[in-house]
Amino acid sequence: MILGRWHYCVNYCQKNKMGKAEVGTPKWIGNKMKSKGLQKLRWYCQMCQKQCRDENGFKCHTSSESHQRQLLLFADNSRKYLDEFSHEFEKDFLNLLRRQFGTKRVHANVVYQEYIRDRNHTHMNATRWTSLTGLCKHLSRHGKVVADETEKGWFITYIDRDPETIARAEALAKKQKMDKDDQERVYDFIEKQVQKGKKEGEEEEAVFTEFKRENPEEKIQIQLGSKIKKEEVQLVPSSSFADKKDVKPGKSSDTDDSTFKMPYSKDVKKEKTTEKRKLSALDEIMREQEASKEKSGRKDYWLTENIVVKVITKSLGDKYYKKKGFIKQVIDKYGAMVTMMDTGHTLKLDQSHLETVIPAEGRTVMVVNGAYRGCRAVLKSLDAKNFCVTIIIDSGPVKGRIVEGVQYEDICKIHTE
Repeated sequence: MILGRWHYCVNYCQKNKMGKAEVGTPKWIGNKMKSKGLQKLRWYCQMCQKQCRDENGFKCHTSSESHQRQLLLFADNSRKYLDEFSHEFEKDFLNLLRRQFGTKRVHANVVYQEYIRDRNHTHMNATRWTSLTGLCKHLSRHGKVVADETEKGWFITYIDRDPETIARAEALAKKQKMDKDDQERVYDFIEKQVQKGKKEGEEEEAVFTEFKRENPEEKIQIQLGSKIKKEEVQLVPSSSFADKKDVKPGKSSDTDDSTFKMPYSKDVKKEKTTEKRKLSALDEIMREQEASKEKSGRKDYWLTENIVVKVITKSLGDKYYKKKGFIKQVIDKYGAMVTMMDTGHTLKLDQSHLETVIPAEGRTVMVVNGAYRGCRAVLKSLDAKNFCVTIIIDSGPVKGRIVEGVQYEDICKIHTE
């Protein structure tokens, strides 16, 4: 009877295969669900590349013979394995950052969470870095990313050093330089035309003298007729016509001393009219150029390095409100690292929390927006009523040009050490 029961148990076990679950059974599905996805990092062995499900399994693995052999290999040359794991982790991390985020500024923890989604990734506890902060500092120190620490944590921006990307950037810079050269040539041509117009417009001013008559009682009569020459108008006293009736209109007698001629030239009027037309055409060209420059130079951001700004937000408290500082670094066009002048503290602020500072007349300013964006200028005068200024451009191809009606927010004081 005992032998019969033993045969029954053996047949039952063989039939149900209790040692391994069949494919499609609930146990098989449960095992697959457990093995899929991330497990706890403390139960992962990087040397053996084995993930254990629980503490008991990890304890059994560490006591196994294969794990002990791997530990002996690691003890012989620990630096070699650490360098390999660190290099692999850094390579995969940067590849993910380059492919998925490009050169955008992103939180470092977001990139790390995307990286560890891969079940077969290299774990950070096997590398030389003990935290994500150490990794960010390492990448920034070697010039592979731009890392900055904020209240929300570390943010990184990938620096693309691919040869094709560098070649595209160089080609774009070359094209912009060629466009700038063409624009400078246009400016030079306009300046030459303006100088030429000024030289042609310089004429000697006519000197007018007081008209005096010998006999104030005599009436002056102007003789006009069809035979009078258009180049001159003759003024003859009335007494001379009474005494000398033989004198023809438009002609004077040799003995008549009271007649005089007033020259009149049409050529002068013609030259002045032509000159006005030329000047108006130049003004029209210059006006079009100014409008084109204003359209291309007008942006919705104005932050520039080494300019003095004032904090206008009250969220930082009275310690920084209405205090001045200078922009040390521009971040992502709309943000900047501002170093306060009185305390020396460095703050990261948005451009909406800052405003420009207007210096005294005669000081150097930076044009931060508009047609002459990026040019240095000298503040000539202030118009406090209309909130605008007049400046003299001090750099670039239009150096020396006087620009009126520049708004306060388009210029800013330059920081000097």
